[in-house]
Amino acid sequence: MQPINFAQKLELVNGHFQPKIIAELNGQHVKLVRALGEFVWHSHADEDEAFVVLRGWFRMEFRDRSEVVKEGEMIVVPRGIEHRPVAEEEVCLMLFEPVSTLNTGDAGGERTVVPDWI
Repeated sequence: MQPINFAQKLELVNGHFQPKIIAELNGQHVKLVRALGEFVWHSHADEDEAFVVLRGWFRMEFRDRSEVVKEGEMIVVPRGIEHRPVAEEEVCLMLFEPVSTLNTGDAGGERTVVPDWI
């Protein structure tokens, strides 16, 4: 039960699309991630995801549209919705996801990571 400094924790996040866990509550992980470029199209059958922009901006693409999410904003992707985050410049995000959530959801593949705690 101590404060978590996002800027200090972000300094420990290396690489892009490599989420790191900073807290756990009510069966949810709170993660920090740096993103740059396009991630894979995927969905999560049983999990909603919340993306909070701490620094920068990104575009969340859906099959029928896209939404720009700016610093200080968030977007929730409901379970079952196919999506792909795209960052034209580096963006720093905080994610809220159930503990069971894989970053690549149903897509799997080489970009799937098991996040470490920082």
